[in-house]
Amino acid sequence: MSAPPIRLGINIDHVATLRNARGGLLPDPIRAARLSMEAGADNITAHLREDRRHITDEDLARLVTEVDCKLNMEMAATSEMTAIALEARPFAACLVPERREERTTEGGLDALAQERTLAPVVQALVEAGMRVSLFIRAERRQIKAASRLRAPAIEIHTGGWCDALADGREMDAEAEWRAIVDGARFARGLGLEVHAGHGLNYATAKKISTLPEIVELNIGHFLVGEAVFLGLGEAVKRMRAAMDQGREALPLSEKAGVAQ
Repeated sequence: MSAPPIRLGINIDHVATLRNARGGLLPDPIRAARLSMEAGADNITAHLREDRRHITDEDLARLVTEVDCKLNMEMAATSEMTAIALEARPFAACLVPERREERTTEGGLDALAQERTLAPVVQALVEAGMRVSLFIRAERRQIKAASRLRAPAIEIHTGGWCDALADGREMDAEAEWRAIVDGARFARGLGLEVHAGHGLNYATAKKISTLPEIVELNIGHFLVGEAVFLGLGEAVKRMRAAMDQGREALPLSEKAGVAQ
């Protein structure tokens, strides 16, 4: 029995970061969304932060009205963001942790400690018809909390694994990989849809695509960097190819680590 296809979500936040660094209108993240879809993306991810450091309210509105895509809105579980999501009605909403002083989203959401806060947000978004996911580490206690909250999906934070590989910390990388493998299987066993993202490049995306439980990867910063040299469309095509190669490589999913 073959594994289900794996979807590619492109995060366009850092196209907006480049635009905002100088001001003005360019580069346009909406154009980046269109190019990504044309190149083989399955959906577009955009994080509307409370400090609006990259994606803006206008960007979100344009993504909803001007781009033919399934939009995944990353958001903090606040009353402001919940109201915006309920107004915009994106296809999906991913709840993430957020701190003003961080450079980017660091670590996973502590769903266990924040169950009471998250419960009404998850309920409101699900009832509005959105596919809600929680961005968490591959820890069973966090996955159990996500299941209790009745979020349809989780997104496993892959940053620890990717950082350990980049730093040459082989033992840490293997431990992180084993946690991802276990977490993905455990979550799928609870009936959750499993996504993954953060820090992925061509090699790590190919490797994690060997896990049949994972049905979606969300990738942004690496591809925006690659776009400087290759163009965004070509970078997305190469990522799509890497993921498809990983999917075809089953059952390599039982092996630890990834060749860099």
